[in-house]
Amino acid sequence: MSTSKPVPRFTVITLGVSDMRASIAFYEALGFVRKMHATGDAVAFFDTGGTVIALFPWDQLARDAALPDQPRPKSFRGTTLAWNCSSVEEVDTALDFAISCGGSLLKPAHKTDYGGYCGYFGDPDNHVWEVVVAPGIEVGDDRRVHLRD
Repeated sequence: MSTSKPVPRFTVITLGVSDMRASIAFYEALGFVRKMHATGDAVAFFDTGGTVIALFPWDQLARDAALPDQPRPKSFRGTTLAWNCSSVEEVDTALDFAISCGGSLLKPAHKTDYGGYCGYFGDPDNHVWEVVVAPGIEVGDDRRVHLRD
């Protein structure tokens, strides 16, 4: 048995979805690049510039994780995805764009109590996305977030 510690990584978030084709179309419309098309509608992988978003049928994902797929929660699941931006204007643009692609507005963009600016939208299965500009979190030209020490 190895005594060395593994290197921690956050590499993929997999979203359980109701309609693979609708969800694939939504994430493509947002501009995420789909990779590994050979998987067809069984699973879809999108390059996000850092981690990967994977889409997988809700019931199959539950089964794969040995969890019940019913009753399916209809509201907040205690998880959000974030789309960090470089400016207030970019937050407004990104939020409007997501809605134009078929997302649903959950909370309009607003000033936050921590000095940021954010709004929320839901994807076709209501996975919650925060669109935000926040002090101490910068978005580089590499599309990755850079955190201050």
